[in-house]
Amino acid sequence: MGKKMFRLDKNSTYMMPAHFGGNAFDPSYKAVMRSTMLSMTFETDRQALEQYIPEELELRSPEVQVALSQLYEINWLAGGYYNLINVSSPVRFNGSKDHVEATYPLVLWENRTAPILTGREQTGVPKIFADIEDLHVSKPYYATSVSYEGNTFLTMNFEAKKEVTGNDFDALKSQMKSLDVIGWRYIPKVGAPGADLSQFIYFPQWMGLEKAWTGTGTFRWTELTPMQNPRQHHIIRALASLPVKRMKQSVLAEGETILDTPNSRLLV
Repeated sequence: MGKKMFRLDKNSTYMMPAHFGGNAFDPSYKAVMRSTMLSMTFETDRQALEQYIPEELELRSPEVQVALSQLYEINWLAGGYYNLINVSSPVRFNGSKDHVEATYPLVLWENRTAPILTGREQTGVPKIFADIEDLHVSKPYYATSVSYEGNTFLTMNFEAKKEVTGNDFDALKSQMKSLDVIGWRYIPKVGAPGADLSQFIYFPQWMGLEKAWTGTGTFRWTELTPMQNPRQHHIIRALASLPVKRMKQSVLAEGETILDTPNSRLLV
């Protein structure tokens, strides 16, 4: 009897190590999860920010959003959970065919391995690891901190002032219906400079908003040394160097988040 060697199925999707099998591609599948999001948006210097925006993109506004998302009851993690910190800016992709407005994540920290791998390999979201505290809540105060191997590099504090209702809630709910991301899937060459793969990916996602509060938000970066954080210290230093000209909005939101990974697509 001849050997039965592993062979990729053209109708399945795989992640490394692929030889243990993949999943049949389902174009209707959605990643669904409950979420609590604390976001703070500030205006910064355009020139300072643009040095971190790829030249293929256009910065729509010189602003940065720093957002904690506490995600739980996640369908693709069998009801599990994880936290993330997303630092992003609004951009536009003007290609030969596609003209898309979305947010560009400068960096996204997560505290579990599984979502880091899926986001990096499939949609080019720049995910890296950190320890991210659940929100500490003593209403109306909320706080979290982010660290690496015991060294805290980001703290966020929020004081809820007013629940969002009426027309303001409807406007925010409409805004949350499009939280689309443009990822940059960059795979370096092996044993040489340059890239084997450099693609911009459109990744649709949204939040079904249920409750929201506005208030006063503050955050603080603490720069780390190469000994404290060998592979991320330069990222933290770059973000800490962005001037905060003014805080634009601080919001605490609750609802259901949906990631539409099967409808992600290559931008050209």
